[in-house]
Amino acid sequence: MSKRSAVVALLLGAGVSPLIWAQSASSPELPPGPMQAKATTACMECHEARIIVQQRLSKAAWTKEVEKMTKWGALVEPQDRDPLIDYLSANFGVDKPDYVAERTRSTSGKKEKK
Repeated sequence: MSKRSAVVALLLGAGVSPLIWAQSASSPELPPGPMQAKATTACMECHEARIIVQQRLSKAAWTKEVEKMTKWGALVEPQDRDPLIDYLSANFGVDKPDYVAERTRSTSGKKEKK
């Protein structure tokens, strides 16, 4: 069973429509940079970009986060570890403005920005 199939089966078992899950799974893009592709493959294998972009962590905290995720199975090669931490710190550091999620409201089945 594929990972996606397992998630859909789990959601159906929990009474969640796959269509609702698919709509909520839309997520912001990670910002461009030399480690965007690595962050996408290493981090978004398990969760959506929103988990990353809403964070405002110090470099030390990003270091702990990358180490924790690597222990949990994120594929980060040793030579990519420090550049990935630098990318995350530069884009999602404590000095960055708070993340503001785009809000949508459904009218007649169409999404509109508020």
